[in-house]
Amino acid sequence: MQDVKRYLPWVVATVLFMETLDTTIVNTAVPSIAASLGVEPLSLKAIVASYILSLAVFIPISGWMADRFGTRRVFLSAVSIFTAASLLCALSVNSPMLVAARLLQGVGAAMMMPVGRLTIIRTFSKAELLSAMNFVVMPALVGPLLGPTVGGIIVHLASWRYIFLVNLPVGAIALTMIWRYLPDYKAQTPRPLDVVGFVLFGSGIALLSWLLEIFGEHRLDITSTIVLLVIALGLLGAYGLHASRIPYPLLRLALFRVRTFRVSVMGGFITRIGMGSATSACSRSTRC
Repeated sequence: MQDVKRYLPWVVATVLFMETLDTTIVNTAVPSIAASLGVEPLSLKAIVASYILSLAVFIPISGWMADRFGTRRVFLSAVSIFTAASLLCALSVNSPMLVAARLLQGVGAAMMMPVGRLTIIRTFSKAELLSAMNFVVMPALVGPLLGPTVGGIIVHLASWRYIFLVNLPVGAIALTMIWRYLPDYKAQTPRPLDVVGFVLFGSGIALLSWLLEIFGEHRLDITSTIVLLVIALGLLGAYGLHASRIPYPLLRLALFRVRTFRVSVMGGFITRIGMGSATSACSRSTRC
């Protein structure tokens, strides 16, 4: 158990850093990718949006999958999918193939962060949990900030394909460490999957994320934007009603009645807005 506690934070921290780095590392490489694939740079915004949309849709079911199939199997599968998708991204010969590979990469990434944190929580005692979680979270917070800089350096020194190829050795090392040191926690009586909730919440959050991603680009007229926004909010509202009426919802909204949980979520939300703004500004600056 001591070996597990010694190496587990390193494994989870490395995987989470790799995941969060990929949310922004392609930003500064878009012009180079566009030139290589023979398309307009603006048409490649989908390679960033597709990754984020996959995260938004599939993160909610990661907890159910860990309880149903075990943390080691899900984490191992997630890192395998992420690593294989990284290779497909590097081998892409056109923009649709790259977008599809990024979608698959996002599916793997969506399972990594929640399951990694869940494993940490179930492994360490309350007295050890704060230091272990801080160790895991810090690299994940730094990843999005380093992404544009690292991506720019790689593109300057080599091909844009190395942005994705660097994930392969990290993924291979992580898979070896996961197999050796990641505990396998599984629920004794797994709860049923809330399929209706997954459809309502997944479609609503995906549509809302997409609208926020294209906001300010004038790709849609104001009427279409308002209609789609109303649909997205309606789907999320329908999920809220659905979740209040079943015993095992996809996301238990009643947790927001707990003050500490509510404050931590709001604090994290504000922090991520600030980090996203800094990352976006950095990716658009020639001096960053």
